[in-house]
Amino acid sequence: MEQHEQDIIQKFKNGDQSGLRMLFDLYYTPLCVFAYKYFDSYEKAEDIVQEAFINLWEKERMVEFTGSVKSYLFSIVRNNSINQIRKDNRFRFEEIDNQAYQIIENKYENQLLEQRKENLYKEIAELPTQCKTVFEAIAFDKMKYADVAEEMNISINTVKTHYKRALKQLRSNLDVLVMVLLP
Repeated sequence: MEQHEQDIIQKFKNGDQSGLRMLFDLYYTPLCVFAYKYFDSYEKAEDIVQEAFINLWEKERMVEFTGSVKSYLFSIVRNNSINQIRKDNRFRFEEIDNQAYQIIENKYENQLLEQRKENLYKEIAELPTQCKTVFEAIAFDKMKYADVAEEMNISINTVKTHYKRALKQLRSNLDVLVMVLLP
């Protein structure tokens, strides 16, 4: 287990909310992108991830935890996403399960992964200018919607729209994007 994960778990054990904040800052964007693979709405993906963090804190799941925080969070989001899908009764579960396990277990060979990363970066470069700027600010620079809106002198809703469009255009490479965004 990495040192920053141990620090986070210790903060949880002490009831320190900054542990939750550290987890949120570290994994929120990659988890949202991961959850978006299951849904046709980025807002739904955000809801699933936010719910996972709330349950994690309220149910004090981290107090007795000893494993990998990253794996645990991705498993929670995956399970919550599948449960939501079953509730909505919209998609086939076998394909989703297979894709999720591939992402989580990192079964891509290094060469294939590097090639897919190159393709992802090419697709990002081909995004419309504002979509690309918004996407890179949120995904890579970890900026908040409000900060991006202020910097670009556009509304928060416009930022969300550009981000959603970028994710939709990059959907075929979202699994690679998740791996790129992880610390």
